[in-house]
Amino acid sequence: MNAPPATAPPLTAPPPASGVVYQARQLRKVYHTGELDVVALHGVDLELHAGELVCLLGASGSGKSTLLNILGGLDVPTSGDLIYKGWQLDSSQETILTLFRRNCVGFVFQFYNLIPSLTARENIALITNISLNPMTPEEALEMVGLQARMDHFPSQLSGGEQQRVAIARAIAKRPEVLLCDEPTGALDVTTGITVLEAVERINRELGTLTVIITHNAVMAEMADRVLYLSDGKIVNSHHNPNRLPASQLKW
Repeated sequence: MNAPPATAPPLTAPPPASGVVYQARQLRKVYHTGELDVVALHGVDLELHAGELVCLLGASGSGKSTLLNILGGLDVPTSGDLIYKGWQLDSSQETILTLFRRNCVGFVFQFYNLIPSLTARENIALITNISLNPMTPEEALEMVGLQARMDHFPSQLSGGEQQRVAIARAIAKRPEVLLCDEPTGALDVTTGITVLEAVERINRELGTLTVIITHNAVMAEMADRVLYLSDGKIVNSHHNPNRLPASQLKW
């Protein structure tokens, strides 16, 4: 399938009736470092569906972040096919990938990347001002339980509160997909659970396909599916018939 032309609508078509959001076939990623080739992904196949909460579990170097970056359009595979709701992303022009990142995907990273001189509300407004059909910053902050802190600067917020602002910023544009790379990695257990509760609420109430990278096997219990990565491959998968609420995770 050919990539859409640069003049195509900004990737706002509804998902297929099957609910399949991503289809990946034989994704391979090779990084060239001098004379050495490092293979980060070895022929990954997967499907991700609307409304799912999926955990990518594996040790450092297993390929989790590489896969997440490719799903989010931050990187492209060396070979293989990646289709998002009918759009072929693996060979798309950079202009199409920019539209995809802007309109379809929200990112949450381990570190919050908030602008220190802007309040929580203003940090989110940076995104909503360039989005097609955004929430208001106030609505996004209410989703993560921070409506009372919207006029505080990052230095006036705890680590967990800053991460929740980052989550609000990611979902304010109403993305189809929320990609979270170790969102609790810099937080203590209690604060981490609060952050996961915010992610859980967004997944449940907005129906956002949510993919979380973690080293922590405990977090797998809150997912619909768990994909285990090792040496750049998905080596196992597990479906949870009943998701455990984040508040009940046993750390």
